[in-house]
Amino acid sequence: MTSNEALRLPKTASSTNPRPRSTSTPTSTPSTASIDHRLLTFALLLSTLAAGIAYSVYHDTYLDTSDPLIAHLPHPSHDHSYFARKSNVFNQLFVKKAWGWTSLAFLLIYGTSPSTKRSLARLVTWFATTLLWGLFTLWFFGPSLFERLLKFSGGECVVAVPSTLTNEAPYLLNVPLEYCHTKSTLGIDTHPALFTSMLMPPPETWRGRPRLYRGHDVSGHIFLLTLSIFFLADQIALSLKPRPAVMSRIHATALNAALALLGIWWWMTLMTAVYFHNPMEKVTGFGTSGSSSASVHSILDPLLIA
Repeated sequence: MTSNEALRLPKTASSTNPRPRSTSTPTSTPSTASIDHRLLTFALLLSTLAAGIAYSVYHDTYLDTSDPLIAHLPHPSHDHSYFARKSNVFNQLFVKKAWGWTSLAFLLIYGTSPSTKRSLARLVTWFATTLLWGLFTLWFFGPSLFERLLKFSGGECVVAVPSTLTNEAPYLLNVPLEYCHTKSTLGIDTHPALFTSMLMPPPETWRGRPRLYRGHDVSGHIFLLTLSIFFLADQIALSLKPRPAVMSRIHATALNAALALLGIWWWMTLMTAVYFHNPMEKVTGFGTSGSSSASVHSILDPLLIA
């Protein structure tokens, strides 16, 4: 048998009368290719938050941060739990700058991705999510949306003035809302009219910044952390679906760094659920981040092709 004879295949009905086949290549959009990881992310966050809230209610570990009488005090678990301290390094270095860290992780993933993955729509998704984060937490034609909700739900602008007497609780001084909106620093020498009702005013060197209390204080930590998880998990999935046959070392490093950041965000979500805010404020924080993420994807997903 010659080599030519070895390559011959027996004729079949399908080979003699081939059926027409579609030459189009199936494409997938994030709405189909990403639905599994999005549901998984949502389920993981929901179960984490539910477990944290249940623990906080059963063991009475949460601090009601909307109560001005106790919000300024150290957490009751301060002495035996590092994560009950607002001064813990994860809160100060990471959580308070969470969207900045998340944006940096995204830009590293995006910048090291293959050119086929660096779509304009991914940048638009990041910009739209950043815009929503800013509207809820920083500015919405003046006060942020969360500040407006706090005000309309009965919030008051209060500054805690330390007592001149030893072991006395601070005096809670109500001031006009504008001082909370502008985050002004108050003192008896800069705003003397505010302190005329006090029998024992603070020393002239004292400075204080008022805060909104007593209304519904949506958990900004839960909103920020879960929004970051929704966004970053989606961007990691876009880099891995379909899984590339070859990945550059720098892109793999960027993805691993983003995964490590996701781990920090998840852990701090659990710690916030256990130690801070009342249950409903945590639920509304998560609901706001989930609906924000869903809104962005429902509008922009048709523009994305994996």
